[in-house]
Amino acid sequence: MSNAFDPKELKILSDILALVLEDQPGQSANALEAIRNRARRNAVTGGALKNLFTAIAPNPPARQPRARAPRASAGAGAAEMQVARAHIAQLTESLNKLDLDLRSARARAEELRSQLYLTQQARAETQAALSIMQARPAKRRPVIVLAVTVGALAGIAGTSLYHAFDTPAPGIAAPLR
Repeated sequence: MSNAFDPKELKILSDILALVLEDQPGQSANALEAIRNRARRNAVTGGALKNLFTAIAPNPPARQPRARAPRASAGAGAAEMQVARAHIAQLTESLNKLDLDLRSARARAEELRSQLYLTQQARAETQAALSIMQARPAKRRPVIVLAVTVGALAGIAGTSLYHAFDTPAPGIAAPLR
């Protein structure tokens, strides 16, 4: 491997390695696959990559300065910095507020999810109890019909018996009242 490092290649490699360390598993897997493909294409082995990092660590390549727009004066630059810092502070405060809002919204959503689960359980229990209650009258109906029939027959027999004892026998005079 040569001692001259292509800054563009180092930039691409550093970007890919930064993605490898991301928390999102999809990006990490894609970055690792990109490193493998680039190494295959350039015929770079793992040892050569290790040597590259070893060579870069004590002697990092010099950064190429970026062209900057000329400033009008130091006072104007300080004013711009003050405005930029105020804007950054405002954005940070807004970000923190949005983060708190997001957390509270997630907590509220979780609370509503648990309430929904409890409501669904209560609904299932109520439906089970209702189906049991609807099944019971079907079993009692023949017993109720039998009880009404027996009651009606007993009433008719009782009325006949009462009238049988209430009327005088033939040939006996009815008592005066």
